[in-house]
Parts: sequence; C-alpha cells; structure tokens
Amino acid sequence: MDKNRQEKLNAFQRELGYTFRDIELLNTALTHSSYVKGEGKGQDHNERLEFLGDAVLEVCVSEYLYKKYPDMNEGQMTKARSLAVNETALLDVALKLNIGDYLLLSFGEEHTGGRKKASILSDTLEALIGAMFLDLGMETAKKLITDFTSKVIEDAVSGALVKDYKTMLQEYVQSDHMGSIQYNIKDISGPDHKKVFTMQAELNGEIIGTGTGKSKQEASQLAAKMALEKFGQIS
Repeated sequence: MDKNRQEKLNAFQRELGYTFRDIELLNTALTHSSYVKGEGKGQDHNERLEFLGDAVLEVCVSEYLYKKYPDMNEGQMTKARSLAVNETALLDVALKLNIGDYLLLSFGEEHTGGRKKASILSDTLEALIGAMFLDLGMETAKKLITDFTSKVIEDAVSGALVKDYKTMLQEYVQSDHMGSIQYNIKDISGPDHKKVFTMQAELNGEIIGTGTGKSKQEASQLAAKMALEKFGQIS
C-alpha cells in the first residue's frame, strides 16, 4: 500500500472514530470491483465483505429492536428492520461517513459519478460493517455499528423513513401546473442476480433527476428525491 493511500485511510479512520488493527481489511472494504478489473488488478475487492456485512447488519438491527422495543411484535420488527437496512437508509449513513471520498473505483466508474451512486455507497457501507466484524469480533463491532446506524433504526420505527418521493414530486408539480412526470430507464447493469437500475425523472421531456437502485421502484424514488432537492422542496 503506498503512502498516499495509507494517509487517505488514516483520514477515514479519524472520521469513523475507529482505528483498524488490520488496515488491509479497511482498504478491501473501500475497493469497488470495477477497480480490481482495471487499475487495481490482483487486489481484493469488497463484494465478499459486503455479503458478510449484510448479515452482520441484520443481526445488529434485529438485536437493537428486540432489546429496545419489548412490545414490538415480529411483524413490526420485520418491517422496521427492512426499512433500516434498505438502500435509501444505508445511503444516508454512507453519506454522513463520507465513504465516497475514500473509495477506490475504476476510471470509468469514477467519471460516471460512481462516488455518489446509491448502490455503490450502500454496498460499501455493508462491506465496511463486514470488515469491522472481522477486525473487532461481534460484540465490539455491534457497539460501533449501532452508534452510526441508531438514527436510521429510530427513524424506521417512527415511520420517518417511509418517504414516497414520487408522490411528493407529483403533488408539487401538479400544485404549480408544471406538467407531467415520467420515469424512464436510463441503464440496467450487473449480473442477473444483482441487477442495478438507473432511472430518470423527466418533466415535459426535461431530465430533472436521476437515481440508481436495486429495483426500478427504488431508483425511481431516488430520481424523484433528486428532483425535489433541485426544486428546493427537501434538503
């Protein structure tokens, strides 16, 4: 690992508030598969850590809900957990940690906005969680993971994460008689078992928002969110 990368990882650890015992785990967690196929051939990427982190995160959120909300039934806990670990919620956490600033991406991914893609950032957060689990063990990792995910869990419980941006955008557009919204597929990438969709929100033929997600619905919601931000309706 060169000196510049080491300094970059040290800066991220300061932001995270935790120093890894195995710095290579952190580096792998922040390495997108596109980088390994290009500039970083021979280097490990983060997909296996993402797989592990996904499972660890579900356990952490499940235990948090079980212990803090003894009156919640199984169905309520399942719904809250689903909201807390979906791509939109994980994106909020990843943005707060500035994960995009520390990613290793291919040249192509870099120049198509990879550092801001919801799917890449949420997947990287899961990889980071997997790396923390391996570096710390479950009990200590749970405390750190809960520290930076507790807000989205609480928002899931309160219903604050149930945001229908498409409806909000439609209501805003109709209130000002601005025209009609359409959502169109811009791109579909990834293998069959892990497709990534990019959708565009268009107002009278003009692109007003773009979103990327693991389903067309999720990508459309993120496109609508971008449009609402553009119009100053949300921040």
